[in-house]
Amino acid sequence: MFKIWSYFLVILCTCLNPNALLAQSTTDKDHLIRNISLIDGTGRPAYTASVRVSGNRIIAIGDLLPKKNESVIDGKGLILTPGFLDSHSHHLSYLRKNPEPLATANQGITTIVIGQDGSGYLMDTLESFFLKERFAVNIASYTGQTTLREMVMGKDDLSRKSTREELEKMKDLLKVEMKKGSLGLSTGLEYEGAFFSSKDEVKDLAIMAASFNGRYISHIRSEDLNLNDALQEIIEIGRVTHMPVQISHIKIANKDDWGSAGKVISILEKARKEGIRITADVYPYTYWNSTLRVLFPDKQFTNIKSAELAVEKLFDPMESVLVRYAPMPAYEGKTVAEISKIRNEKPAETLIQLVAIADDFSRKNPDSESVEAIAGKSMHENDVRSFIQWPYSNICSDGNAGGHPRGYGAFTRVLGKYVREGNVLKMEEAIHKMTGLTAENLGIRDRGIIAVGNYADLVLLDPSSVTDHATLQDSHALSSGIEMVWVNGKITYVKQKSTGDYPGMLLKRQD
Repeated sequence: MFKIWSYFLVILCTCLNPNALLAQSTTDKDHLIRNISLIDGTGRPAYTASVRVSGNRIIAIGDLLPKKNESVIDGKGLILTPGFLDSHSHHLSYLRKNPEPLATANQGITTIVIGQDGSGYLMDTLESFFLKERFAVNIASYTGQTTLREMVMGKDDLSRKSTREELEKMKDLLKVEMKKGSLGLSTGLEYEGAFFSSKDEVKDLAIMAASFNGRYISHIRSEDLNLNDALQEIIEIGRVTHMPVQISHIKIANKDDWGSAGKVISILEKARKEGIRITADVYPYTYWNSTLRVLFPDKQFTNIKSAELAVEKLFDPMESVLVRYAPMPAYEGKTVAEISKIRNEKPAETLIQLVAIADDFSRKNPDSESVEAIAGKSMHENDVRSFIQWPYSNICSDGNAGGHPRGYGAFTRVLGKYVREGNVLKMEEAIHKMTGLTAENLGIRDRGIIAVGNYADLVLLDPSSVTDHATLQDSHALSSGIEMVWVNGKITYVKQKSTGDYPGMLLKRQD
């Protein structure tokens, strides 16, 4: 009895001493969360209720009274939501090195979906990670087309179309992955590993994934000059396969097309009216994070005309920052314009040189990873807002832990900037786009909605203070307002601190 009341008092005092809960065991199987405003993830209005958790599941919702010997958590009138699902994440590498889930939990994420942009791990490898390591977040994965190409064609021979024999081998590999629980096929068609693949290759692999009731998610072939063609390619895949297809981090990155989000949405809506199940995810920033090489749509990295096009149309060198540059770490944190002044060059010339220097570094250091990355300013706020509001878009981070602030603050930025401050979304709409809608777009059941029988992935948040604090200058700054996070019924995060519990699960496709 002393233990029960001790635990109850610790929870009540957390607001005064956020470290108090960290020493308290979170292994109690049953507990009641009461005095909350419940937003259940379906989009319905918030309502007052209590939630009872037993083990890793929600077992009751309503006007509930504490049972004898049951732990009680007082929500103090705050909002309880489902745990957020990040449909496009690169957090796994960070989580393997830092099991404390600060990057994900501080913004309310309880499930990450990896294998994005055409690259990732095989399902057996992920299984082995969970046998040897502990995670405080659930993980699901797509199988990447580029990964399959590398396995069959070799990493140094991807600048061409695959042969029929090679494609058949890729299909066989994908078939195995689908049987082992992959969500489906992902592509990163703007990147060199898949850029030279034919549309038929992508379509045939997608058909294989569809035969297992899988899904298709794509960093489409162009987000700037050839955006319309890229949209038609993913729409056609949805038409041919009849499978759900999702555009990764939808954006308009060509300055000449800024303000045309409505036209893009009209194209997607037309496809949906034709029965094509197309959706998108989006992050709440006007700058992306990727390799410098994506700024050359024609992949002619030494062509000054291509570099000038990039500077004039595809990104702003005055606001685009090198967040990683292994050959010359002194360049990190500086804009391309600042570096061009240091080098006494025009920005287009500097862009070519930065790519060339990074290539040379990679050749001399073949074991190096993530040699360079840039946070590229190339989107307009009005377009971002429109994509966030589209009823079929869900929120994602596309983040890792560091570099771009989205790795620590994408979800809380939506709740602060676009809900409380900007009234772009109602709170219930935003939560739906982070939970129930995301789960639907991914084909993940038993999560994303607070309902009896579902897994107890939960977030307690303060609507008056929830917001992001991560910036390009301090990308690891923790969000405020995420008071408590549960993963599979265990409390993993309280007031910017990890509890030391790691109850994450490997999630597999549910047929």
